[in-house]
Parts: sequence; structure tokens; C-alpha cells
Amino acid sequence: MSANEDSTNTKTNTDGKNKEKVFCTYCPSKMLNAGAATFVTMEFALPYIHHKGEGENNQQETITDYWLVEDMYTFENIGVSHTVGNVKYLACADCERGPVGWHDLATKKSYIALSRVKHE
Repeated sequence: MSANEDSTNTKTNTDGKNKEKVFCTYCPSKMLNAGAATFVTMEFALPYIHHKGEGENNQQETITDYWLVEDMYTFENIGVSHTVGNVKYLACADCERGPVGWHDLATKKSYIALSRVKHE
């Protein structure tokens, strides 16, 4: 088992749902309650994290581990960007740092990168 799999296993319950609450890494804002999202693996290139107003950042990072959120109303707090292609980027609703994930306009599903949030 890889270190990545091991850390994922500690974050999911037997149903593949998040065991712990999901928070912003920069402020105390809670994004998801425990059990609200399902772990999925897929490749998606997210722009590097920046604060609203810092200008557009063209550099991207390919991330593979995400929490899948089936319904936008599942979130406790989340900020949504303007539309870029067929997605809206997701950021912290309080400190506006992001993107922490994205919302697919075609499927209406949202994805939060495990590496861009903290779990408690």
C-alpha cells in the first residue's frame, strides 16, 4: 500500500465517505460535515491557490484525489467563481482562497481536492 493510499484510508469510512469534517486550510471555515462526500480518483488540473484579487494565476497542478459532492446544498460553506469553460472553481466562502476544487456545470457535481483542505 502506498503512503497516498494509507492517508486516504484514514480519511474515509467503510462506505468511502469522509470520516472527518472538511475545513479550509487558511481559516476556520467548515466546508463539509463528516459523511457528506465520497472519495473519488480522477485527474483534473486546478490552478494554484491564490487569494481573490491577486490576479489570475495561469499555473496549474494536476490533482487526483477528490471528495465528490453530489449536491451543492451539501456544503456548509463554499465560494463559487465565475464560469470558466464548463466549470466553476470552488473556494473558501470566508477567506476566498482557492480554488480548492471545481463544480462541473454538465453533471452538477462538485469535487474538492483532498490536498487543498484539512480534515478534523
